[in-house]
Amino acid sequence: MTHAAIPPSSPSRLHARIPVLGAGLGLLAGLGAGMLQGCDEDSSPAERIAEQCGLDIECEAGGILEGNAHVSGIASIDTFFGAVIDVEAKAGRVEGTIRGELDAIAASVGLSPGASGAEIRAAIEGRISAAVSGGLRVQAEPARCETSVEIVAAAAAECDASVDPGELSFACEGSCEVEAGVQVDCGAEAELHCVVSAPSVECSGTCQGTCELNAGAQCEGTCKGGCEGTCSVQNADGTCNGQCNGTCTGSCELDVAASCDGQCQGSCDYVEPSGECGASAEAHCEAQAGGSVQCEAGCSGNADPPSVSAECEASVEAKASASVECTPPQLAITWEWNTQLEGDVAAQAEFRGWINSLRLHYSAILAARAQADLLLEAGRGLASAAEAAVLDATTELSADVNIKAAFGARCALQELPVAATTMGDAVTRLSASIQAATEVSAAIGG
Repeated sequence: MTHAAIPPSSPSRLHARIPVLGAGLGLLAGLGAGMLQGCDEDSSPAERIAEQCGLDIECEAGGILEGNAHVSGIASIDTFFGAVIDVEAKAGRVEGTIRGELDAIAASVGLSPGASGAEIRAAIEGRISAAVSGGLRVQAEPARCETSVEIVAAAAAECDASVDPGELSFACEGSCEVEAGVQVDCGAEAELHCVVSAPSVECSGTCQGTCELNAGAQCEGTCKGGCEGTCSVQNADGTCNGQCNGTCTGSCELDVAASCDGQCQGSCDYVEPSGECGASAEAHCEAQAGGSVQCEAGCSGNADPPSVSAECEASVEAKASASVECTPPQLAITWEWNTQLEGDVAAQAEFRGWINSLRLHYSAILAARAQADLLLEAGRGLASAAEAAVLDATTELSADVNIKAAFGARCALQELPVAATTMGDAVTRLSASIQAATEVSAAIGG
């Protein structure tokens, strides 16, 4: 996987800002001596004015490495540094999550913590081939990721003074929770979905739980009962307890939501054309493929941040990515025993236990992978936007020199290489974790 390089600050562009900063310092030097009374006579006029004004002339407040985004006092610049801090911190947490899940899987196949992705892959493949014929079959829902609308709104308002956080809505390429029991207009590109849970309910949509089949039907999960076809796992009495390639009679256990031609014992998700879900249901507007829905609350999926000024776009988008939390998806894993394990009840039970543990850890990796992909994109966006967010912002100071802003811009220019290094290191480490997780995915077949 190739990632965009973090561009170093151009020396010529840095030098071009020196006249701007010099104008601010020159203004200090030209101020009346009367303002300097009571100051240390050994210090320069600029230093004495800075002391009286409470200015951080030596940039001693720290910056990114100290977790301080308020480097310059200039909103668009400090929002950029805040985005770098947020993305780097979230990348570290996601990297740690992936490593922890990889170590847990490694331990289950006899490897030590820190084993490489290739080593874990080889061990998993060996474990599977010793018990299974034809490999594993994995069904996985996408990880459900939710963007914090509150964090994005605050970031937009902090960076761009023209933004009113109380009047923001977001284009969501996923789903937004809405109020049940009232008429809802999801727009032209989205549908109203209702989710109901009951001991047993007729389901015209998708069911997650157990589907009691009224008659023989195809089962997309684990068939428990009769199977008119081929069953991957059979009980001692000949009934099916696995994937049925044919018609299943009895019940169908659905770890991943699927259609149910019968009674759903679990949760049923269906489209409601009338525009109103029952008061006891969960309601959400779900964007159709290639579309979006306007959200005023949380967005499950990719959220396009509100319109902000050009120098704020990458920073607000990065803060949105750093705010995302992903829920591990449901997984269904099926297989067929090989000849070595046919009839070996103890060995089969031990393998099922290992698969159940593997399912949990792999599901957590899929959620972390979804977050990691967003963070890598955010890191690349911040890298390419660094000059617009920091260097170009200092140009505006030349028109109306502000002493505090001039000193702040000086600190920001000093901090820019730190931002580049921090983001580059985060992208490199996260990319390595993703590569290791990809090896595990290849072994499992997901």
